[in-house]
Amino acid sequence: MMIQKLFLIALTTSTLFLANACQTTPGQGGNAQIKGIYWVRNYDPLYTYVVGRYPAVNKTVYLFFGDDVSPGMSVNTNANGEFAFTYMRKGKYKVVAYSQQLANSNHPSQVPVETYVFIENKKDIKDIGLDTLNQ
Repeated sequence: MMIQKLFLIALTTSTLFLANACQTTPGQGGNAQIKGIYWVRNYDPLYTYVVGRYPAVNKTVYLFFGDDVSPGMSVNTNANGEFAFTYMRKGKYKVVAYSQQLANSNHPSQVPVETYVFIENKKDIKDIGLDTLNQ
């Protein structure tokens, strides 16, 4: 009788452990997609109005899974400024690209351009856009 109780306790514990281990977290392994076009906006010298807008070519776009502080993956934009992260699971993501801006007249700095994306269904296709300033 004691062996049966120990067996049931071990079976229940291992089942609970496996159930928790099978929870999906944000990341690769699903069927969802995050895609978009990364745009560059050029301003006049006083940054008062946009003088041009064009796709950012061969720029790196980063994807952060959930609340991670390091990117889980990155892709480069194509000749049309398009990027895509495929095979994503349900969850929260942050898409980040870096905009080259002038902190002052002599020192360019990179400023993150961030967009949060929530994938709710396993086959979601989230089409986002990223705007940046002078490249």
